[in-house]
Amino acid sequence: MGLIRWLRVIQRAMERAMLGVSLCDRIRNVEIRRRTRVTEIAQRVAKLKWQWAGHIVRRKDGRWAPRVWNGSPELVSAALVDP
Repeated sequence: MGLIRWLRVIQRAMERAMLGVSLCDRIRNVEIRRRTRVTEIAQRVAKLKWQWAGHIVRRKDGRWAPRVWNGSPELVSAALVDP
């Protein structure tokens, strides 16, 4: 099971516990999410990933990641050639 799927399952279990409902109550996930008003974990992870990428790109200390991200041709070709 992938990490994001596992996090979604755990989040739904926590939301059910917050509301005091069980799987036997057969309440849809959409209804549980509406009641708890909690952000879906997959959306939060994606947002944090892009925030981190922006943080890396803004670095000014000469590291290779911002130069590759911004399209420095010599680094991109070197990254493709070197294993």
